Amino acid sequence: MTRSRWARAVAAAAALVLAGGLAACGSDGPAPTTDPPAVTVTGTGEVRGAPDTLTATVGVSTQAGDVSTAIAQAGSRVQAVTDAVVRAGVARSDVQTEQVSLQPQYAGSLPGAGPSITGYEATNTVQITVRDLAKASSVLGAAVDAGGNDARLSGVAFRIDDDSRLLGDARARAFDDAKSRAEQYAKLSGTSLSRVLSVQENVTGQDQPLATDRTAQAATVPIEPGQQTVTVSVTVKWGLR
Repeated sequence: MTRSRWARAVAAAAALVLAGGLAACGSDGPAPTTDPPAVTVTGTGEVRGAPDTLTATVGVSTQAGDVSTAIAQAGSRVQAVTDAVVRAGVARSDVQTEQVSLQPQYAGSLPGAGPSITGYEATNTVQITVRDLAKASSVLGAAVDAGGNDARLSGVAFRIDDDSRLLGDARARAFDDAKSRAEQYAKLSGTSLSRVLSVQENVTGQDQPLATDRTAQAATVPIEPGQQTVTVSVTVKWGLR
């Protein structure tokens, strides 16, 4: 056999070995996998309870020709608001500064000139927490009276200070609802539930806002706490067997 024929034979044998190795690798690879059977359902639980706490944002907005006067007037008015609600029965620790802002006020510009600053508006707001709802109406009335025509009342909302028991009841009802649905689907598919694979929760109704926005004096602010609904929605994934 000549040298050239010998080289061609060696090359052909090497190609056959390589092809065989690739075929073997392909046949020994892992088989395609599929997710184990499972069912995912959402359950809902609702419970109702009486709110025991009210929160409200009370502020004042004043205008003056210079920054210092605007800030001083707003600070003085909001201090009067704070003192008034404390006298009405709110603990001073339940009055917290929420926002302080200062904005320039502009007048129309003359032709060829930019707008000019004519004064400043200062706003100072506090959040009040009323833990005795029997005093809530008089507290809000005292706040807007102390602020006068500069008073701003907003963000009034009821809530349950400790809603852990209600949340626990709502969670139990939501999970039972989800499990009942999952068991029905398992029965329809000829399987049964195994272990829980995942749980996701969503809670609503922990605050009950009121549509309140007052800017004038008021001797009393009528309120009705009513009932508050706490809703838990839970999405649970069970394995099937």
